[in-house]
Amino acid sequence: MAREGFSNLLALIAIAQTGSFTRAAAQLGVTQPALSASIRGLEERLGVRVLLRSTRRVTLTMAGQHLVDRIVPEFAYIEKELESLNDLRDKPTGTLRITAIDYAIRQVLWPKLSPFLQQYPDITVELISEYASVDIAARGYDAGVRFGMELAQDMISVRISPDVKNTVVGSADYFTRFPLPERPEDLTQHRCIRLRTSTYGGLYDWEFTEDQREFAVRIGGPVICNNAYDILEAAKAGLGLAYLPQDMVQPWLDSGELVSVLEAWCPLWPGLHLYYPNRRQHSRAMTLMVEALRFHEHQP
Repeated sequence: MAREGFSNLLALIAIAQTGSFTRAAAQLGVTQPALSASIRGLEERLGVRVLLRSTRRVTLTMAGQHLVDRIVPEFAYIEKELESLNDLRDKPTGTLRITAIDYAIRQVLWPKLSPFLQQYPDITVELISEYASVDIAARGYDAGVRFGMELAQDMISVRISPDVKNTVVGSADYFTRFPLPERPEDLTQHRCIRLRTSTYGGLYDWEFTEDQREFAVRIGGPVICNNAYDILEAAKAGLGLAYLPQDMVQPWLDSGELVSVLEAWCPLWPGLHLYYPNRRQHSRAMTLMVEALRFHEHQP
């Protein structure tokens, strides 16, 4: 394939990953007209449409989705093979892309990656905050983070945190206006701050356990957020109850600003795990990062 053919494929990948001509052009460092010309050239070469464009959104056609699903892993493999040459250098280098929820990034990844990046200044880490469970190979990620270790085939899992206790919290001010819930079912009578996430197909129902039985409660309330830290701020403002990891809210529990309830029913979730493709060879940068993130039992 001619050199411009590869450029056109990279343009398609950028648009598929960003969902926008504007963001893709900025990512590639080209103008939007040049990007549009690349896509036209690709479609003329293939004889099929790969994108559907409207004034509000850009979507892949069936042919475009098929092409992206096939070529993203191949380009990622080529990039990793090129990065593996960095092992011949004195200093490890390369870019590592990780997808994780905001809680994992702030509470686990960043505290460990901060000293790691100071030790290896030629390594770049890109952290993408999202709640959707994604195909990391198809999206061009090097790794992802999720609770537990149930993974797709051909993935390696590495524990990076202890088990995580969830808790229901509300502000001290909130509980001057509303009674303490005595059972999870009482939450239906409370104002709760809800999480919208594509991982759960919409609004997340709060999960509890009783006598080793798991059940969920569908809650309602005046505020809906798509990330945990906005939910925390809403709870601190007295707008309702929140369902969050205990280590995330512990400073405000210690100060008395937040109050924890229903502790006996709140589950202990399996720790966060880093997962990544089971290739026979990884770059030195990836190997070093995995070891920096690995959880050891003596850690707090």
